[in-house]
Amino acid sequence: MNRIQLNIKYIFFFISMIGVIIFIHSCKIGEDYQREEQYAPTSFRNDFHKDSSMTNLPWWELFKDTVLNDLINTALIQNKNIQIAVARMEESLLYLDISKADYYPSINYGVIGSSNVHSESSDFTNSISPGISVSYTVDLWQKIKTLNEIELQNYYASEEAYKSLNISLVSTVAKSYISLRDLDNRLIIAEKTAKNFQDNLDVMQARFNAGLINEVDLTQAKIQLSEAKTAIEVFIRSRNHIENGINVLLGSTPMQIPRGLSLFDQIGTPNVPIGLPSELLDRRPDLLEAERKLHAQTLRIGVAETLKYPSLTLSLDMGAQLLNPSLVFGNLTGQLLGPLFNAGKIQKNVEVEEVRTQQLLYSYQNTFLNALKEVEDAMIAVSTYKREYFLRNEQMQMATKAAHLSWVRYDGGLTSYLEVLNLQSSQFNSELKASEAFKKEISSVIDLYEALGGGWYIDINQTLNNN
Repeated sequence: MNRIQLNIKYIFFFISMIGVIIFIHSCKIGEDYQREEQYAPTSFRNDFHKDSSMTNLPWWELFKDTVLNDLINTALIQNKNIQIAVARMEESLLYLDISKADYYPSINYGVIGSSNVHSESSDFTNSISPGISVSYTVDLWQKIKTLNEIELQNYYASEEAYKSLNISLVSTVAKSYISLRDLDNRLIIAEKTAKNFQDNLDVMQARFNAGLINEVDLTQAKIQLSEAKTAIEVFIRSRNHIENGINVLLGSTPMQIPRGLSLFDQIGTPNVPIGLPSELLDRRPDLLEAERKLHAQTLRIGVAETLKYPSLTLSLDMGAQLLNPSLVFGNLTGQLLGPLFNAGKIQKNVEVEEVRTQQLLYSYQNTFLNALKEVEDAMIAVSTYKREYFLRNEQMQMATKAAHLSWVRYDGGLTSYLEVLNLQSSQFNSELKASEAFKKEISSVIDLYEALGGGWYIDINQTLNNN
């Protein structure tokens, strides 16, 4: 009867311990992350279309340039920084799987062998004992669960970093390609102008040989031609540099970049929808990345606090004696370990995590402020570059007309060659500036899409599978 009562006590004690463990397991140390409200203006300073649906489309397809589309698609696959970002996502996934392993018991095996000799009998006693050891750490205070959530947030952060890199890469390729087409256009302008200046020089040379003009006018014509030829060399050099830069973005060795539509065949300023400032918090990958890191760091405060409380580890050792199969053994132990005195070390670690969280919060807030600035800057750039190109185009047309009239006046002996030089140089410069202004107008549209954090889509799971 006493034995039955004793067994009931053990059973009751065992059930009570399980109940205590379950209760403690349900307790969580530390607070869950909550997004801190950011001050966002109700609207942007510039008046733009507010529908945000277009920002989820591949905006570069609006240019209708198949070569540009092919370059971007190639860069998104072969760019080395993109491949590094994919590898980082895979690394984060592996760390996430590692953290999940702590949910399960750890099972190890081992073999112990020994040989003893007795001095009196000189007999050897041999022993070989294989064994299995099972160890399980009970997730008190939800520490393991929180560590798993931290790794999950780190993985999400790596996803957002990958998305942000994609946006930056697409923008860089597109702007580089537009700059390349601008230099192609400027090279055409310089070559055309050099031909015209060469024709002028031929006329001036014939007149000089006939004694109709002085050597000063002839020299000025030569200087004018030299200026145009110099511009050709500058544009050729710059064009090759941009091609080399695009090749790096494509992950390829230096080669000639194919051409599609000319600069002025590219679409000008499409109707870019911007949405509301607060939407940037859920749209821009760099903001989401900063928030994921802040989320993970906030959880680390709770992990640091769990070190103030005891941890429970259960161990089971089982084995047998090979030389004596009837001899088996088993040992079940539980270890409850908690801090008693550590000179405030644990509390200081908690405070360190709190300070780090504050740093990431400030970083997140600063990233949001920069995002607002970039959108505002891009919007004013789109508006002003559009008007600037209109004015540059008007200036170019007037300069072309003035240069033609000046040559007619000079040919009729009504003005000096200096006027012709000045107006022809003005025509040359106005054509170059009009080309540059149109390039900047298109680039400002690209900057706006990049600042909005939209305008592209990519399946990350498919990317990981392909890799």
